Amino acid sequence: MMAIRFVELCQALMITDPIFYVFAVPATLLYGLSKGGMGGGLGLVAVPMMALVISPSQAAAILLPILCVMDLFAVWGFRGVYDKANLRIILPASLLGIGVGAATYQYLSDDHIKLFVGLIALVFALNWVLQQLRGRPPEAKPVSKIAGWIYGSIAGLTSFSVHAGGPPINMYLLPQQMNKTVFVGTTVIFFTVVNYVKLIPYAWIGLLDSSNLMTSLALVILAPIGVRLGMYMHHRINEGLFYWVCYVLLVAAGGKLMYDGLMGLIQ
Repeated sequence: MMAIRFVELCQALMITDPIFYVFAVPATLLYGLSKGGMGGGLGLVAVPMMALVISPSQAAAILLPILCVMDLFAVWGFRGVYDKANLRIILPASLLGIGVGAATYQYLSDDHIKLFVGLIALVFALNWVLQQLRGRPPEAKPVSKIAGWIYGSIAGLTSFSVHAGGPPINMYLLPQQMNKTVFVGTTVIFFTVVNYVKLIPYAWIGLLDSSNLMTSLALVILAPIGVRLGMYMHHRINEGLFYWVCYVLLVAAGGKLMYDGLMGLIQ
């Protein structure tokens, strides 16, 4: 009897529309693939996909606890592999961005953020692709405090708003042409810290209500599955191909964010 009542309570608190899960399940798995090392662009698909059936803010709120669980599996999978010099710069910068995002939550339009991030991601990635096609690959860039603070703070802001911190961080780290596993391990540490810090303002704003949390609980079983699939694919893909995948996904993600932002502003 108590078990039945618990199930009924869960159904009352969580989203039960089956159409929602048609979009939410693949969106969650795609984010897991991204966390497992298959490029940050994959994760950007999740919020827009879920936003087809619920509001973007609710989609972000449902995903955040799931991302926090994914982060634990990803940290274990890439344990001990990261770039300390970069993390010392971009982590403090991201906290600044999260603070700005929380302070301006009621005034900053998601559509403006999507348009801004999409534009810079698209220009950056297309420039790299054109250089590759011309046979003039760019030289590896060194760690930069100025660039790290700029992109790190933007990543904190956009991650807070629409979980779109991947493009800014990719734009900072990819030109350094580090080993692909070190690259992924660095982003894993970065977003683990960012996502757990985001729990505080999300709870303060009221986004982590009982309905969203119970829906997160229903989807969280997909977290380890998606991450493991991503890690499996990461260790079986050529490094040159890996960077091509990352940049192509950055183009796709940038285009998608620009489109969503423009459509939102037009409507």
